[in-house]
Formats: sequence, structure tokens, C-alpha cells
Amino acid sequence: MIVNPQASGVTDALVERIRVALPGPLEVVRTEHGGQAREIAQVYERDVDAIYVFSGDGTYNEVVNGVAGDVPLGFIPGGGTSVLPRALGTPRDPVAAARLLSTATTRRIGLGRVNGRRFAFNAGIGLDAELVRRIDSRGRREDGRRPGDSAFVREALGLLSSRRGRFPDALEVDGHGRAAFVLVANCDPYTYAGRVGIRVSRGASFDLGIDVVAPSGVRARGLPRLGLELLRGARPRAGMIALHDVERVVIRCDAPLPLQVDGEDLGDVEEAVFESERNAVTAIVPS
Repeated sequence: MIVNPQASGVTDALVERIRVALPGPLEVVRTEHGGQAREIAQVYERDVDAIYVFSGDGTYNEVVNGVAGDVPLGFIPGGGTSVLPRALGTPRDPVAAARLLSTATTRRIGLGRVNGRRFAFNAGIGLDAELVRRIDSRGRREDGRRPGDSAFVREALGLLSSRRGRFPDALEVDGHGRAAFVLVANCDPYTYAGRVGIRVSRGASFDLGIDVVAPSGVRARGLPRLGLELLRGARPRAGMIALHDVERVVIRCDAPLPLQVDGEDLGDVEEAVFESERNAVTAIVPS
């Protein structure tokens, strides 16, 4: 079991309770720095029956980028949001999740990929990537953990205020038209705000290709409608590119824009090639 001790929901006491709940024998390996989970997964995957990950979404992303795809992966919620396990039907309580996964089944799931980097549940260029960057700029709390949902809400409101609710078209979705920003979903929901699922693209699925949502000409007066669409799931319309179950899409930016995958800032890009990677890994999921 790979454990990120800096994840917001991880404690030594929970690690021990989860270790007891999961099938044994079980070796617990704690990460000490970013990127290490990927290395650990690469080392262990050939010699173990399963890899469990007790962490947040960033460490899950490291692991899916580290494995070839054959070893079963069990994701236990240990972060502030933990989108991936929740989207796979795992309860938010980590001990309850471990008990369920101890007698669970497996399924092959697809992943997304952008410029060679895998993502499990979402990626974006522009708006949500800028929010991720703003959150990261706050740094970590005294206990080493990232700010929570309340900080995200404050940063989102601050971003809207600084732009006066206007997001001009800044990129091209190749073959489909201009857009202000791009959200790419590999499952539904796209993310969560507390207990509420942010749908973005209804029908997005681990069993299908990727979904793309890209609004254009975003203005202050249209924000309520846009917010409701992203909460409930966007549909194609004038001013809204909404692509379902696609294999590949190319985004060309007018100027470098921030890119995020699974909540991690990957820096600025001028071009991004998003691709579907079907049946990429084996996930351990509740029966």
C-alpha cells in the first residue's frame, strides 16, 4: 500500500486500521516527496498481487502514470476531494472503503492522456487550471497539507472578480471552433464540491473515450447559465462545444495557457493533444 502522509485525510492511526482491513500480507510504503509514488509503483508492480493507494488525487495520478496496467489498483480516499475513488463508487470514509475493497471485484478502466501524461478523471486548459495554480500559490498549511474546498471557493470568486466575469476566446479546438477554456472529462462527475458532484459532461465514462466541454464568448451575464450547465452537464449549443466519447482532440492556444491534470499544475502550453487510452489499467472497485 502506497501512502502519502501529507494527504489531508491521512493519519498513522488510519493507516493501521486500513492495513488491518485489507487483504494481507500487506507492505506499507510511505512517500517522502512528490513523484516518488510513480517510482514505487514501477518497482513493485511486477512482484505484487495488488497495489493500494491511500492518498489524494495527485498521488493516484502518479501511480497510474507509473504502472504498465496489469497489476490491480485500489484507491482509498485520503485527500480533501479524492475524486477518483468516489467516481469509482468507493465511499468517502477510508476504513469503510478499505473493507469494501478487501472483498471487491476488478474492472478495466480507461484513462485520458495529454501530451503524453495520463489523467484519471479530468484535465483542463485555462479556467480550472488557473484555479489550481492559484490554490497551489497559497502554499501548504502548517501540517503540510493543501488548502480545502473553502479556499477553492474564495479563489474562484477572486478569479471571476478579477476578470469581471469575462473570459474571451483564447484557444482553438481543432476542427470545432474557438473557445475561452477547455474542460476534458474521463468520467462523470468531473470533480466534487464537498458532497456535490460537478457533472460538466453527463455520459463521460471510464468505459468510453474522453469528453470535451469548451464554452466560447463567456461574459458576466452568461455566467449563471454556464455555471448551471457545468454543474448539471453541458450539451452542445451555440457558444458551447461539447464532444462525447472522442479518441483525440487537439487544442491550440493563442498564447501559453495553464494546463492541469487531476488537479496538478503542469505549467503553460501552446498546444495540447488529448487522447483516450481505453482499458488502460485494472481498478479494484466495490462489488
